[in-house]
Amino acid sequence: MNAISNARLIGIDGLGGSGKTTLARTLEKHLGNVMVFHLDDFIHPKNVRYDETVSEWEAYYYKQWRYDYLIQRLLQPVKKGLSINDNIELYDKEQDDYIRKQIFIPTGTQILIEGVFLQRAELRKFFDFVIYLDIDKETRRKRVLKRDSYIGTQEDILTKYEQRYFPAEERYVKEYDPIRLANQVITESTMNSWNRLFRD
Repeated sequence: MNAISNARLIGIDGLGGSGKTTLARTLEKHLGNVMVFHLDDFIHPKNVRYDETVSEWEAYYYKQWRYDYLIQRLLQPVKKGLSINDNIELYDKEQDDYIRKQIFIPTGTQILIEGVFLQRAELRKFFDFVIYLDIDKETRRKRVLKRDSYIGTQEDILTKYEQRYFPAEERYVKEYDPIRLANQVITESTMNSWNRLFRD
């Protein structure tokens, strides 16, 4: 675990419903001096990410996140070893707008970012260590059916995933092979071992 402990920028990558947020919480407790960000703190408002001039999966894959903003305000300074004391825009889902939050990150603080598609070319070079959660599609499907009730009925949830999320995930896996790029791959069978390790 020394590689994780010594990393400044840690990414937790994985497809929808793979357990990224849960693992982020576990690592946050274990590592101590760490600040956690969620990629969905940096999404575009609905009028951008639901662009109806392209297919749903293309809008999700290409127009969901403010990569340029994330890189400029967070990833580049941290990668250069700088401290950050900045007023950063974070997405507010309820208002479909941004709230400005004063963020202070002293030099030496570990940054942990969890989200999908973290190993795309735009982002991967900034991470010192990336964990990829390799969880099968059926397990993830069951999880999102329980989790994403805000979308509507189970039929509504499945329809959205089949039209928007799953095709974009397939494109990501085909284009980047995230298992190969990751420093550490965690499967369902090894997840319990990791949880025990971080509890001890």
